[in-house]
Amino acid sequence: MQQHFYLIVIYLKSPITFSIALLFSLSFTFLDIRNVRLVGGNSRCAGRVEVLHRGHWGTVCDIGWDLADAAVVCRELDCGEPVDALGDAHFGPGSGPIWTNRSTCIGSESTLKNCGSVEWGIYECDHTKDAGVICSGKLFQTLPCVYIGNNPPAFIFVHPKI
Repeated sequence: MQQHFYLIVIYLKSPITFSIALLFSLSFTFLDIRNVRLVGGNSRCAGRVEVLHRGHWGTVCDIGWDLADAAVVCRELDCGEPVDALGDAHFGPGSGPIWTNRSTCIGSESTLKNCGSVEWGIYECDHTKDAGVICSGKLFQTLPCVYIGNNPPAFIFVHPKI
């Protein structure tokens, strides 16, 4: 996945004034190794929940799907807090396997695969019951800034392009 960042420097001119310099735009390619994705929504933080299992993407059944499950998906995708946990294929029906039903997340797990489930690949569900989520998203995600000097005082940080 290609990521674009701005390298920004803030110079403090006085306690109440400062100037900002955009040094340059950077692009990085990151290997995306996530095992969950959202499909069919209007942003990367909303959509039908799909899980990568045994090398294939499949959906999650909405039986028992709630905000605790949605919280885990939102956290795993770095998409903020859960706004809604949806069922009945709200974002359209998926295709392929339905990997899990009756998810039993408490909400504190780091990944959906760490949640309990009746069984992976064993289900009494069809794609009309695919689960979905809407997460709050993150408007700004700034990486730590670094203090770079006193003459004039300055800080440097990298910010994702939005």
